Amino acid sequence: MRKPEPRLQRKLLAWLLGPLAVLLVLDTGAAYWNSLRFSNLAYDRALYEIGREIVLHVKLDGTRPRLDLSEAAGNILLLDQEDLLFYRVVADDGTALGGDAEMPPPRGGEEAGKPRFYRDTVRGEPVRMLVARMPVDAKPEAPMVLVQVAETLHKRTRFAWEMVANVVVPQLLLIVMATAVVWFGISRGLEPLQRLRRAVSDRSHLDLSPIDTHDVPGEVRPLVDEVNELMARLGRTFDFQNRFVADAAHQLKTPVSGLKAQIELALRESDPERVRHSLAQLYISADRLSRLVRQLLSLARNEPGALDAMQLQALDLNAYALEVSMDWVPQALKRDIDLGFEGVEHPLVINADRDRLRELINNLIDNAIRYSQPSGRVTVQVGPGENDQCRLAISDDGPSVPVEERARIFERFHRLLGTQEDGSGLGLAIVSEIATLHGARITLEEDIDGVGNTFSVFFPLRAA
Repeated sequence: MRKPEPRLQRKLLAWLLGPLAVLLVLDTGAAYWNSLRFSNLAYDRALYEIGREIVLHVKLDGTRPRLDLSEAAGNILLLDQEDLLFYRVVADDGTALGGDAEMPPPRGGEEAGKPRFYRDTVRGEPVRMLVARMPVDAKPEAPMVLVQVAETLHKRTRFAWEMVANVVVPQLLLIVMATAVVWFGISRGLEPLQRLRRAVSDRSHLDLSPIDTHDVPGEVRPLVDEVNELMARLGRTFDFQNRFVADAAHQLKTPVSGLKAQIELALRESDPERVRHSLAQLYISADRLSRLVRQLLSLARNEPGALDAMQLQALDLNAYALEVSMDWVPQALKRDIDLGFEGVEHPLVINADRDRLRELINNLIDNAIRYSQPSGRVTVQVGPGENDQCRLAISDDGPSVPVEERARIFERFHRLLGTQEDGSGLGLAIVSEIATLHGARITLEEDIDGVGNTFSVFFPLRAA
């Protein structure tokens, strides 16, 4: 089976050769019209001469004209190998002097010396009709007669088509040669695109390396550059997914193994107290596993490609941070933590996704309460920043993060050595991802009182 031509090649050929074909048709019509005009011009002169010859056979019988045209002379005068000739001569008073009685009456008025030519029909045959008023002889007072001569159109049409063929056939041959040249030129011109197609179709689905732009036409280079950029983004997304799957498998392995061990221990116990203790441990392990799964799902939801799914809207950071902080009061009281809020009197409006911003604040407050010392203090602050920014800060009384660890603490599954609290090392990684999606910047410094840490997130203010 013959392989179909590329779509672009067919379109180029259609756009290049289609107008040529239309021009050829228009030129053929114009050539036929001109050829027929010249053919009529040439044969009309001959038809007029026949009319003059017929009038020369009109004689005056006193003052009355009569046609003196013998049958032999008529046959010689009206003889034609291709067409039929008809004639009729009429006197001024309307008396028919001779000729074919079936000739149709003339159209319109006729003036002496001004012949008229037009198309008509005689005996069902289309003809070219001559109608003219001519004097019988050269005398000024000679009477006039009306002569009609009709001729069929065979040789006129043949002559017109011969002229059209002489004009159109060379043009048709030229278009055929132009078609071959254009076909060859387009095929050669599109060869880089064919090589590009083969380069893409031959590569593995795992190969996301950039496409070589060498010898790529300038018109296609922007498309290839965009494809390379898309592959780069896909590569980053796949890397993130692969790393996420590997990390999730590693992190879920330990709690799942612990759950299985607790279940096996509970199944072997017969003492109700020991079974109750094992069930309590199972509840704690399941709670840890549930929190880890929630954090993993949150991390996946806030991956780099999640920006398109975000619903940004105008939000007062001051009021919203206070609302979220109030939800943590019971948890802070349970751990004997003094949870405070310091805001400003005027709104600080930013573009944010409500759910993701709540998740960011929740993770920072949870992290602060979890790691603060008993009877400690956690403060949520909202205020203006620099360069059209506003600042959300959460201060705690937990162990100070060493300077060399402050850059790594936002990495996934990274935890400080010596930490006694349960955790997976995902909370601050989620905070970092959400901040990046909002175009915000997050920093970590030592608390202003020298005890604990201060996490600050700088959001760009919404334009007025």
